[in-house]
Amino acid sequence: MNILWTLLLLALGTGSGGTPVDQADTGKMPAIMQSTYQTFKANLAEGRRDDPLSPSEMVIPVQQAEAPKVKGIYVTAYSAGGSRLNTLIDLVDSTELNSMVIDIKDDAGYITYKTDNPELQKLGKPQPFIRDLDGLMARLEKHEIYPIARIVVFKDTILAKKNPELSFRNSDGTVWSNGKGDSFVNPYSKEVWDYNIEVAKEAAKHGFKEIQFDYVRFPEGFEKRADSLKYTKNELSRIDAVAAFVEYAREQLKPLGIKVSVDIFGYAASVPAAEGIGQDFVKISNQVDIICPMIYPSHYTTGWFNAKDPDKAPYQTIKGAIIDTQKKLDPLGEEQPIIRPWIQDFTASWLGKGHYTKYGKHEVEEQIRALSEMKIDEYLLWNASNRYTEGVDY
Repeated sequence: MNILWTLLLLALGTGSGGTPVDQADTGKMPAIMQSTYQTFKANLAEGRRDDPLSPSEMVIPVQQAEAPKVKGIYVTAYSAGGSRLNTLIDLVDSTELNSMVIDIKDDAGYITYKTDNPELQKLGKPQPFIRDLDGLMARLEKHEIYPIARIVVFKDTILAKKNPELSFRNSDGTVWSNGKGDSFVNPYSKEVWDYNIEVAKEAAKHGFKEIQFDYVRFPEGFEKRADSLKYTKNELSRIDAVAAFVEYAREQLKPLGIKVSVDIFGYAASVPAAEGIGQDFVKISNQVDIICPMIYPSHYTTGWFNAKDPDKAPYQTIKGAIIDTQKKLDPLGEEQPIIRPWIQDFTASWLGKGHYTKYGKHEVEEQIRALSEMKIDEYLLWNASNRYTEGVDY
Protein backbone atom coordinates (compact mmCIF):
# COMPACT_ATOMS: atom_id res chain seq x y z
CA MET A 1 0.00 0.00 0.00
CA ASN A 2 1.54 3.38 -0.97
CA ILE A 3 2.37 6.15 1.51
CA LEU A 4 -0.42 8.51 0.43
CA TRP A 5 -2.95 5.71 0.82
CA THR A 6 -1.69 4.93 4.33
CA LEU A 7 -1.84 8.59 5.33
CA LEU A 8 -5.39 8.84 4.08
CA LEU A 9 -6.41 5.78 6.05
CA LEU A 10 -4.95 7.29 9.20
CA ALA A 11 -6.24 10.82 8.60
CA LEU A 12 -9.76 9.67 7.84
CA GLY A 13 -9.84 7.30 10.76
CA THR A 14 -10.62 4.27 8.57
CA GLY A 15 -7.50 2.25 9.35
CA SER A 16 -8.10 2.28 13.09
CA GLY A 17 -11.83 1.89 13.24
CA GLY A 18 -12.46 5.63 13.66
CA THR A 19 -15.12 7.73 11.98
CA PRO A 20 -14.31 8.85 8.43
CA VAL A 21 -14.09 12.58 7.76
CA ASP A 22 -17.44 14.29 7.31
CA GLN A 23 -18.28 14.96 3.65
CA ALA A 24 -18.70 18.68 4.38
CA ASP A 25 -15.05 18.93 5.43
CA THR A 26 -13.80 17.91 1.99
CA GLY A 27 -14.74 21.33 0.62
CA LYS A 28 -11.93 22.80 2.74
CA MET A 29 -9.31 20.58 1.08
CA PRO A 30 -7.19 21.72 -1.88
CA ALA A 31 -8.55 20.50 -5.22
CA ILE A 32 -5.97 17.71 -5.57
CA MET A 33 -6.79 16.39 -2.09
CA GLN A 34 -10.52 16.46 -2.86
CA SER A 35 -9.83 14.37 -5.97
CA THR A 36 -7.64 11.95 -4.00
CA TYR A 37 -10.28 11.65 -1.28
CA GLN A 38 -13.00 10.87 -3.83
CA THR A 39 -10.79 8.17 -5.38
CA PHE A 40 -9.98 6.77 -1.95
CA LYS A 41 -13.65 6.66 -0.94
CA ALA A 42 -14.67 4.92 -4.16
CA ASN A 43 -11.92 2.31 -3.76
CA LEU A 44 -12.94 1.72 -0.17
CA ALA A 45 -16.55 1.15 -1.19
CA GLU A 46 -15.31 -1.57 -3.56
CA GLY A 47 -13.12 -3.19 -0.91
CA ARG A 48 -9.91 -2.12 -2.64
CA ARG A 49 -7.86 -0.98 0.36
CA ASP A 50 -4.83 -3.11 -0.52
CA ASP A 51 -5.21 -3.05 -4.31
CA PRO A 52 -6.50 0.43 -5.17
CA LEU A 53 -7.35 1.62 -8.66
CA SER A 54 -5.88 4.89 -9.89
CA PRO A 55 -8.16 7.86 -10.70
CA SER A 56 -7.74 7.20 -14.44
CA GLU A 57 -9.09 3.66 -13.94
CA MET A 58 -12.18 4.77 -12.08
CA VAL A 59 -15.35 6.70 -12.84
CA ILE A 60 -15.97 8.69 -9.70
CA PRO A 61 -19.15 10.75 -9.36
CA VAL A 62 -18.08 14.06 -7.87
CA GLN A 63 -20.57 16.29 -6.10
CA GLN A 64 -20.94 19.68 -7.80
CA ALA A 65 -19.18 22.44 -5.91
CA GLU A 66 -21.42 24.98 -4.27
CA ALA A 67 -21.54 28.13 -6.37
CA PRO A 68 -22.13 31.62 -5.06
CA LYS A 69 -24.87 33.88 -6.38
CA VAL A 70 -22.78 34.82 -9.38
CA LYS A 71 -22.26 38.47 -10.27
CA GLY A 72 -19.49 38.39 -12.82
CA ILE A 73 -17.57 40.04 -15.60
CA TYR A 74 -16.31 38.84 -18.96
CA VAL A 75 -12.50 38.58 -19.21
CA THR A 76 -10.64 37.97 -22.47
CA ALA A 77 -7.61 35.70 -22.48
CA TYR A 78 -5.46 38.75 -23.21
CA SER A 79 -6.71 40.44 -20.05
CA ALA A 80 -6.42 37.24 -18.01
CA GLY A 81 -2.82 36.80 -19.14
CA GLY A 82 -1.81 40.45 -18.99
CA SER A 83 -1.55 43.47 -16.72
CA ARG A 84 -5.26 44.33 -16.99
CA LEU A 85 -5.97 41.39 -14.70
CA ASN A 86 -4.69 43.49 -11.77
CA THR A 87 -7.35 46.12 -12.44
CA LEU A 88 -10.10 43.53 -12.84
CA ILE A 89 -9.19 41.72 -9.61
CA ASP A 90 -9.20 45.06 -7.80
CA LEU A 91 -12.69 45.73 -9.22
CA VAL A 92 -14.01 42.41 -7.95
CA ASP A 93 -12.29 42.76 -4.58
CA SER A 94 -13.77 46.21 -3.99
CA THR A 95 -17.37 45.47 -5.05
CA GLU A 96 -20.07 42.82 -4.77
CA LEU A 97 -18.80 41.20 -7.96
CA ASN A 98 -17.46 37.69 -7.34
CA SER A 99 -16.85 35.91 -10.63
CA MET A 100 -14.95 35.99 -13.92
CA VAL A 101 -15.94 34.37 -17.22
CA ILE A 102 -12.61 33.74 -18.96
CA ASP A 103 -11.99 32.78 -22.59
CA ILE A 104 -10.47 29.29 -22.72
CA LYS A 105 -11.46 28.72 -26.36
CA ASP A 106 -12.16 32.04 -28.00
CA ASP A 107 -14.27 33.40 -30.85
CA ALA A 108 -11.67 32.51 -33.48
CA GLY A 109 -11.27 28.99 -32.12
CA TYR A 110 -7.89 29.47 -30.43
CA ILE A 111 -7.29 27.51 -27.24
CA THR A 112 -5.92 30.33 -25.13
CA TYR A 113 -3.12 28.55 -23.25
CA LYS A 114 -0.44 26.01 -24.05
CA THR A 115 -1.49 22.39 -23.56
CA ASP A 116 0.21 19.03 -23.91
CA ASN A 117 -3.11 17.31 -24.71
CA PRO A 118 -2.52 15.63 -28.10
CA GLU A 119 -6.21 15.79 -29.09
CA LEU A 120 -6.35 19.53 -28.47
CA GLN A 121 -3.09 20.06 -30.32
CA LYS A 122 -4.35 18.03 -33.26
CA LEU A 123 -7.68 19.83 -33.77
CA GLY A 124 -7.05 23.18 -32.14
CA LYS A 125 -4.33 25.81 -32.13
CA PRO A 126 -3.18 26.46 -28.57
CA GLN A 127 -1.72 29.93 -27.98
CA PRO A 128 0.06 31.35 -24.89
CA PHE A 129 -2.39 34.22 -24.38
CA ILE A 130 -2.62 32.98 -20.79
CA ARG A 131 1.01 32.14 -20.07
CA ASP A 132 0.47 30.45 -16.70
CA LEU A 133 -3.04 29.02 -16.42
CA ASP A 134 -2.43 27.29 -13.09
CA GLY A 135 -0.91 30.46 -11.69
CA LEU A 136 -4.02 32.36 -12.81
CA MET A 137 -6.29 29.82 -11.14
CA ALA A 138 -4.31 30.01 -7.89
CA ARG A 139 -4.63 33.79 -7.93
CA LEU A 140 -8.40 33.64 -8.50
CA GLU A 141 -8.74 31.16 -5.65
CA LYS A 142 -6.73 33.43 -3.34
CA HIS A 143 -9.14 36.30 -4.09
CA GLU A 144 -12.18 33.99 -3.78
CA ILE A 145 -13.21 34.67 -7.38
CA TYR A 146 -15.50 32.01 -8.86
CA PRO A 147 -13.94 30.87 -12.18
CA ILE A 148 -16.07 30.15 -15.25
CA ALA A 149 -14.48 28.90 -18.49
CA ARG A 150 -16.02 30.31 -21.66
CA ILE A 151 -15.79 27.92 -24.60
CA VAL A 152 -16.98 29.10 -28.01
CA VAL A 153 -18.30 25.95 -29.66
CA PHE A 154 -19.54 26.03 -33.24
CA LYS A 155 -18.04 29.34 -34.34
CA ASP A 156 -14.51 28.05 -34.94
CA THR A 157 -12.48 29.32 -37.87
CA ILE A 158 -9.37 27.44 -36.66
CA LEU A 159 -11.02 24.01 -36.70
CA ALA A 160 -12.90 24.74 -39.93
CA LYS A 161 -9.68 25.62 -41.78
CA LYS A 162 -7.75 22.65 -40.35
CA ASN A 163 -10.56 20.18 -41.02
CA PRO A 164 -12.88 21.41 -43.80
CA GLU A 165 -14.89 18.18 -43.61
CA LEU A 166 -16.07 19.25 -40.14
CA SER A 167 -17.30 22.58 -41.48
CA PHE A 168 -19.73 23.99 -44.04
CA ARG A 169 -18.30 24.08 -47.57
CA ASN A 170 -19.13 25.96 -50.73
CA SER A 171 -19.88 24.09 -53.95
CA ASP A 172 -16.20 24.38 -54.95
CA GLY A 173 -15.09 22.74 -51.70
CA THR A 174 -13.79 25.88 -50.01
CA VAL A 175 -14.76 26.58 -46.40
CA TRP A 176 -17.75 28.92 -46.14
CA SER A 177 -17.38 32.06 -44.05
CA ASN A 178 -19.81 34.81 -43.13
CA GLY A 179 -19.51 38.50 -44.00
CA LYS A 180 -17.10 39.04 -41.10
CA GLY A 181 -14.78 36.26 -42.23
CA ASP A 182 -15.83 33.83 -39.50
CA SER A 183 -16.29 30.13 -40.24
CA PHE A 184 -18.42 27.67 -38.32
CA VAL A 185 -18.16 23.95 -37.70
CA ASN A 186 -20.98 21.45 -38.00
CA PRO A 187 -23.25 20.92 -34.95
CA TYR A 188 -24.17 17.51 -36.35
CA SER A 189 -20.57 16.29 -35.99
CA LYS A 190 -19.82 14.05 -33.00
CA GLU A 191 -16.11 14.75 -33.53
CA VAL A 192 -16.76 18.47 -33.04
CA TRP A 193 -18.78 17.67 -29.91
CA ASP A 194 -16.00 15.55 -28.41
CA TYR A 195 -13.31 18.10 -29.20
CA ASN A 196 -15.12 20.90 -27.36
CA ILE A 197 -15.94 18.63 -24.43
CA GLU A 198 -12.26 17.67 -24.20
CA VAL A 199 -11.44 21.39 -23.95
CA ALA A 200 -14.03 21.64 -21.18
CA LYS A 201 -12.68 18.61 -19.30
CA GLU A 202 -9.17 20.03 -19.33
CA ALA A 203 -10.48 23.38 -18.08
CA ALA A 204 -12.15 21.51 -15.22
CA LYS A 205 -8.88 19.76 -14.37
CA HIS A 206 -7.21 23.16 -14.09
CA GLY A 207 -9.82 24.21 -11.53
CA PHE A 208 -12.70 25.89 -13.36
CA LYS A 209 -15.97 25.28 -11.51
CA GLU A 210 -18.29 25.94 -14.44
CA ILE A 211 -18.17 25.62 -18.21
CA GLN A 212 -20.04 28.24 -20.20
CA PHE A 213 -20.66 27.23 -23.82
CA ASP A 214 -21.18 30.07 -26.31
CA TYR A 215 -22.20 30.01 -29.99
CA VAL A 216 -24.17 26.82 -29.43
CA ARG A 217 -25.93 27.23 -32.75
CA PHE A 218 -25.70 27.26 -36.52
CA PRO A 219 -24.57 30.49 -38.27
CA GLU A 220 -27.06 33.33 -38.40
CA GLY A 221 -29.26 33.11 -41.49
CA PHE A 222 -28.31 29.45 -42.01
CA GLU A 223 -31.79 28.59 -43.26
CA LYS A 224 -31.02 30.61 -46.41
CA ARG A 225 -27.98 28.51 -47.28
CA ALA A 226 -28.74 25.13 -45.67
CA ASP A 227 -29.49 23.52 -49.04
CA SER A 228 -26.57 25.02 -50.97
CA LEU A 229 -23.69 24.29 -48.59
CA LYS A 230 -22.01 20.89 -48.28
CA TYR A 231 -22.00 19.29 -44.83
CA THR A 232 -22.80 16.01 -43.12
CA LYS A 233 -26.16 15.75 -41.39
CA ASN A 234 -28.45 13.12 -39.93
CA GLU A 235 -32.17 12.71 -39.27
CA LEU A 236 -32.23 15.29 -36.46
CA SER A 237 -33.57 18.79 -37.00
CA ARG A 238 -31.14 21.64 -36.39
CA ILE A 239 -32.90 22.37 -33.09
CA ASP A 240 -32.60 18.77 -31.92
CA ALA A 241 -28.95 18.54 -33.02
CA VAL A 242 -27.99 21.57 -30.92
CA ALA A 243 -30.02 20.39 -27.91
CA ALA A 244 -28.44 16.92 -28.22
CA PHE A 245 -24.96 18.44 -28.00
CA VAL A 246 -25.85 20.30 -24.81
CA GLU A 247 -27.35 17.16 -23.26
CA TYR A 248 -24.27 15.11 -24.19
CA ALA A 249 -21.90 17.76 -22.84
CA ARG A 250 -23.68 17.88 -19.52
CA GLU A 251 -23.59 14.08 -19.23
CA GLN A 252 -19.86 14.04 -19.97
CA LEU A 253 -19.04 16.78 -17.46
CA LYS A 254 -21.32 15.64 -14.63
CA PRO A 255 -18.82 13.06 -13.24
CA LEU A 256 -16.34 15.93 -12.80
CA GLY A 257 -18.75 17.91 -10.64
CA ILE A 258 -18.83 20.74 -13.17
CA LYS A 259 -21.79 23.04 -13.72
CA VAL A 260 -22.83 23.74 -17.32
CA SER A 261 -24.19 27.02 -18.61
CA VAL A 262 -25.09 28.11 -22.14
CA ASP A 263 -25.28 31.57 -23.70
CA ILE A 264 -28.33 32.15 -25.86
CA PHE A 265 -29.82 35.07 -27.79
CA GLY A 266 -32.08 37.06 -25.48
CA TYR A 267 -34.81 37.39 -28.09
CA ALA A 268 -35.04 33.57 -28.27
CA ALA A 269 -37.21 33.79 -25.14
CA SER A 270 -39.59 36.21 -26.85
CA VAL A 271 -40.20 34.33 -30.10
CA PRO A 272 -40.96 30.76 -31.16
CA ALA A 273 -37.96 28.45 -31.61
CA ALA A 274 -35.26 29.87 -33.89
CA GLU A 275 -35.27 27.00 -36.39
CA GLY A 276 -32.75 28.65 -38.70
CA ILE A 277 -29.91 28.67 -36.18
CA GLY A 278 -31.16 25.64 -34.24
CA GLN A 279 -31.86 27.32 -30.90
CA ASP A 280 -34.93 26.39 -28.88
CA PHE A 281 -34.86 28.28 -25.58
CA VAL A 282 -36.74 25.63 -23.61
CA LYS A 283 -34.97 22.57 -25.05
CA ILE A 284 -31.54 24.04 -24.34
CA SER A 285 -32.57 25.29 -20.89
CA ASN A 286 -33.80 21.83 -20.01
CA GLN A 287 -30.25 20.47 -20.38
CA VAL A 288 -28.24 23.02 -18.39
CA ASP A 289 -27.65 24.16 -14.82
CA ILE A 290 -27.65 27.84 -15.80
CA ILE A 291 -29.10 29.61 -18.85
CA CYS A 292 -27.49 32.92 -19.83
CA PRO A 293 -29.73 34.95 -22.15
CA MET A 294 -27.88 37.87 -23.76
CA ILE A 295 -30.41 40.63 -23.11
CA TYR A 296 -28.30 43.66 -23.99
CA PRO A 297 -30.72 46.55 -24.66
CA SER A 298 -28.68 47.48 -27.76
CA HIS A 299 -29.54 44.12 -29.35
CA TYR A 300 -33.27 44.86 -29.53
CA THR A 301 -34.75 46.95 -32.33
CA THR A 302 -37.42 49.65 -32.36
CA GLY A 303 -40.68 48.56 -30.73
CA TRP A 304 -39.38 45.80 -28.52
CA PHE A 305 -41.04 45.99 -25.09
CA ASN A 306 -42.79 49.20 -26.26
CA ALA A 307 -39.49 51.08 -26.39
CA LYS A 308 -38.81 53.35 -29.36
CA ASP A 309 -35.07 52.89 -28.80
CA PRO A 310 -34.45 49.94 -26.45
CA ASP A 311 -30.80 50.93 -25.94
CA LYS A 312 -31.99 54.19 -24.39
CA ALA A 313 -34.45 52.35 -22.11
CA PRO A 314 -32.29 49.86 -20.17
CA TYR A 315 -34.71 49.31 -17.27
CA GLN A 316 -37.74 48.85 -19.52
CA THR A 317 -35.91 46.55 -21.94
CA ILE A 318 -34.34 44.31 -19.32
CA LYS A 319 -37.59 43.96 -17.40
CA GLY A 320 -39.49 43.02 -20.56
CA ALA A 321 -36.83 40.49 -21.55
CA ILE A 322 -36.93 38.81 -18.14
CA ILE A 323 -40.74 38.66 -18.13
CA ASP A 324 -40.56 36.79 -21.46
CA THR A 325 -37.75 34.55 -20.19
CA GLN A 326 -39.65 33.52 -17.08
CA LYS A 327 -42.82 32.83 -19.09
CA LYS A 328 -40.82 30.74 -21.54
CA LEU A 329 -39.35 28.60 -18.78
CA ASP A 330 -42.59 28.15 -16.81
CA PRO A 331 -43.30 24.75 -18.42
CA LEU A 332 -40.10 23.35 -16.91
CA GLY A 333 -41.42 23.94 -13.38
CA GLU A 334 -38.93 22.94 -10.72
CA GLU A 335 -36.57 21.60 -13.39
CA GLN A 336 -35.82 25.02 -14.85
CA PRO A 337 -32.22 26.23 -14.61
CA ILE A 338 -30.88 29.31 -12.88
CA ILE A 339 -31.46 32.39 -15.04
CA ARG A 340 -28.21 34.37 -15.18
CA PRO A 341 -28.44 36.98 -17.94
CA TRP A 342 -25.71 38.92 -19.67
CA ILE A 343 -26.27 42.67 -19.35
CA GLN A 344 -24.67 45.66 -21.06
CA ASP A 345 -21.71 47.73 -19.88
CA PHE A 346 -20.71 49.18 -23.26
CA THR A 347 -21.89 51.97 -25.54
CA ALA A 348 -23.52 50.85 -28.80
CA SER A 349 -22.59 53.87 -30.93
CA TRP A 350 -23.03 51.78 -34.10
CA LEU A 351 -26.79 52.15 -33.66
CA GLY A 352 -26.48 55.68 -34.99
CA LYS A 353 -27.14 59.14 -33.62
CA GLY A 354 -30.37 59.39 -31.64
CA HIS A 355 -30.74 55.62 -31.22
CA TYR A 356 -28.20 54.93 -28.48
CA THR A 357 -27.03 56.39 -25.20
CA LYS A 358 -23.63 56.41 -23.56
CA TYR A 359 -23.62 53.65 -20.96
CA GLY A 360 -22.33 54.46 -17.50
CA LYS A 361 -23.25 54.08 -13.84
CA HIS A 362 -26.94 54.98 -14.24
CA GLU A 363 -27.56 52.69 -17.23
CA VAL A 364 -25.85 49.68 -15.63
CA GLU A 365 -27.70 50.20 -12.34
CA GLU A 366 -31.04 50.53 -14.17
CA GLN A 367 -30.50 47.07 -15.66
CA ILE A 368 -29.63 45.65 -12.25
CA ARG A 369 -32.71 47.33 -10.74
CA ALA A 370 -34.94 45.64 -13.33
CA LEU A 371 -33.37 42.25 -12.57
CA SER A 372 -33.81 42.74 -8.84
CA GLU A 373 -37.51 43.60 -9.25
CA MET A 374 -37.93 40.36 -11.23
CA LYS A 375 -36.19 38.35 -8.46
CA ILE A 376 -33.12 37.65 -10.61
CA ASP A 377 -30.06 37.84 -8.38
CA GLU A 378 -27.37 36.60 -10.75
CA TYR A 379 -25.97 38.37 -13.80
CA LEU A 380 -22.88 38.86 -15.95
CA LEU A 381 -21.51 42.11 -17.37
CA TRP A 382 -20.21 42.25 -20.94
CA ASN A 383 -17.65 44.69 -22.24
CA ALA A 384 -15.49 43.34 -25.05
CA SER A 385 -12.51 45.46 -23.98
CA ASN A 386 -13.01 44.58 -20.30
CA ARG A 387 -13.25 48.26 -19.27
CA TYR A 388 -16.07 48.28 -16.77
CA THR A 389 -17.87 51.31 -15.34
CA GLU A 390 -16.55 52.55 -12.01
CA GLY A 391 -18.70 53.25 -8.97
CA VAL A 392 -21.60 50.95 -9.86
CA ASP A 393 -23.73 49.62 -7.01
CA TYR A 394 -23.93 45.94 -7.87
